Amino acid sequence: MTDAQTLEAPTENATIRTVRRWSPGACVWCGDTDSVEVFRNEPRCATCRKHEAVIDEARKFMGMYGLRPIGGTLQSDDEEEYEHRLAAREARRALNDIRLAEQPDPALVRKALRPRAAAITESHTGSSAQTSRPSSASRSSSSSSSPKPAKNAAPVRTGAVDVEEIQTRALALLDQLSAIDAQLALVAEQSGLAARARRSDLEKQKATILRTLAALEKARLSASGS
Repeated sequence: MTDAQTLEAPTENATIRTVRRWSPGACVWCGDTDSVEVFRNEPRCATCRKHEAVIDEARKFMGMYGLRPIGGTLQSDDEEEYEHRLAAREARRALNDIRLAEQPDPALVRKALRPRAAAITESHTGSSAQTSRPSSASRSSSSSSSPKPAKNAAPVRTGAVDVEEIQTRALALLDQLSAIDAQLALVAEQSGLAARARRSDLEKQKATILRTLAALEKARLSASGS
């Protein structure tokens, strides 16, 4: 006679998961082989590179405006900063979920990359040699043609800081600062633990906004060349 315990045993055995291991040519982080390319001197798949790009974009945003680095908390001064912090946290969580249980030996990874690096170097050297040796016909035609006036070089776009965006963020922070000052005035005469805690929290928020405004002003002056 078959009882319930006998029926449940195969179900428990079926839940055993296979441990993923790295193999040459696979992503060094998760072991996937989908669109693997060299990223930060190591092979990474398309999924990992996408998550890393989200984290890098959040770090760039925080550094550009002198904001607190990304971390465990999502506390932000505005909606845009919050979105960057949230996206970075979700990307980091996704990377941690797919990470290999055992990371590969760096020496094995470097050994697997050598053939690809050699092929890339050889291809680059060949294309450089072709472009550095123009044909005699090209040289003769260029020498016989009359000199043309040099064109003005196109201005280089730095793309570092958008002055208009800085001003928009600064105005939004000034509005927040006014609201905080109004709340501080309301709790200034209140006593008790709750009031003191509220004042302390508001003062911390005010200090953060003032630091951010100072960083925005510095970025604006740098962008305008003043």
